Amino acid sequence: MPRSDAVSVTDYLASLPPERRAVVAKVRDLVNANLPAGYAETMAFGMIGWGVPLSRYPDTYNRQPLGYVALAAQKNGYSLYLMGVYAIAEQERRLRTAAAAAGKKLDMGKSCLRFKKPEDLPLEAIGELIADVGVDDYIAVYEASRKR
Repeated sequence: MPRSDAVSVTDYLASLPPERRAVVAKVRDLVNANLPAGYAETMAFGMIGWGVPLSRYPDTYNRQPLGYVALAAQKNGYSLYLMGVYAIAEQERRLRTAAAAAGKKLDMGKSCLRFKKPEDLPLEAIGELIADVGVDDYIAVYEASRKR
């Protein structure tokens, strides 16, 4: 799928064919069920994003909310972006360990998990990783990375 021009999550979901909507909805529900208080769900860069609102932390390098998780239906599958996994080495280690223990082979970039169906992912571990980083901790990780 090309980048979405949807301005709301509802519009984005409505634009997807039913079978793709079901996949995105399942992973979206996982994120929302595990997201710590203080993050907000919005459309960001053509995909569903969860991040720190500018009202809470306006000092981002791109003047956009500080992204924490994002989810998109792509041309040949789906992508789940976990910035905590990218920024915190222990999170990446835990994700890889959980995937191996569950017999899942990750198709992974720096923060991106590419998948064809939710069952390709270690969903329980992903939920735990999302839940583990509160807004204040994530801002601290972001600020430390900007000082390098």
